[in-house]
Amino acid sequence: MSSSVSSAPPVQAAPAVKPNPFLLTPRQGEAARALLAYLGSLPLKGADARLLAVVVAIRAARSGIGNLTGQDLRSLRLADPEAAVTALAALGWQGQEALLGGDTVTPVGITVPDLGGGPDPRLPFGKVMRSRVSGWTTRTLAAKPVKKGSSAVRLAALFLAAHGPADEYGTLPAHLPDDCVAVLPELLAKGFLRELDGSRYLLGESVRHLSGTRPRADTPPAVRPPEEELPSWEEWKDRASVALRRHVEAVERCPECSLSTARVSEAFMRKAVPAQFQEKVRTAYGVWEAKYPDQGPAAAEFAAAFRAEHGHGPSVKQLCKALGWGKMSRELRIHVIRRLIADGWLTNTEPVPWTLRPGKAAQGGTPGSTPPAAAAARRR
Repeated sequence: MSSSVSSAPPVQAAPAVKPNPFLLTPRQGEAARALLAYLGSLPLKGADARLLAVVVAIRAARSGIGNLTGQDLRSLRLADPEAAVTALAALGWQGQEALLGGDTVTPVGITVPDLGGGPDPRLPFGKVMRSRVSGWTTRTLAAKPVKKGSSAVRLAALFLAAHGPADEYGTLPAHLPDDCVAVLPELLAKGFLRELDGSRYLLGESVRHLSGTRPRADTPPAVRPPEEELPSWEEWKDRASVALRRHVEAVERCPECSLSTARVSEAFMRKAVPAQFQEKVRTAYGVWEAKYPDQGPAAAEFAAAFRAEHGHGPSVKQLCKALGWGKMSRELRIHVIRRLIADGWLTNTEPVPWTLRPGKAAQGGTPGSTPPAAAAARRR
């Protein structure tokens, strides 16, 4: 008697996701912890003042003068920026009051007397070390789980990332401010921490690359691929072409957009990944196209006007929002813009952000395209 046994088709393993490269070497991790230890030595109260102080201190680490703009202060989203600035004055720091003026673009030099050159500097960082720790600070504050959090949440993220091993339990640093201790459950809820047990914690998988303590040297190479060192934002700009740097600074300093440094650096430095549109996105596009027909001329006109006013093109999100196309997923926004580019109404310098501008069809003329006047007449 024979019997047959049916079996389900083999389940294909999900493709391996390459982890983000670490931002800090072991020595740079030590420098990040030295920065936070210096912060802990300052007689400051409140997360706002401490967060502002750590940003000023890393910029002033070599020369004793840290340059910030009013936009930098705004991007920190402090609950009470005036009080934070006043608190720095009580330390003997000088010049920060100018951050509260109306000029958000001109750099303000803030003097920190106990930093900079001298026989025994508090933060003995070289140029590269200072730049890397500064970049790590910016990227950690802008990490997705915490970037919209309070000053205490973001400051706690700095402390825990600097002191936490990538793949092992870390111990809460002794100089962790009390207001940071109070928000630790929020870091756990948001996924910055994977586990929190008393004084022990484990960094979340999505932020392990921010760790200031690298994996053990005996980790098999086959398990963890070699890591590349990422440049800081200032290093990235220094390597850019003259034309690209001019465009970057137009976006970074645009008074109309008022974008944070973290937002701009993330957009320009992230690696371009080809978008893969699922069937549901194509279906959503069909619904959108039926609701908003013949949007090419309007998109081109807005892109031209935006560029004239701002000195750079709109982002995909800015264009979609301005034209009143309703709530859209990021994938649908990208799909819509790519169709408008394919139809000649828009063009851009992919993958450089904020480069949208009118395409050839909007200028009256590629074969097979509909000039703006004809398209407008067709809609009437």
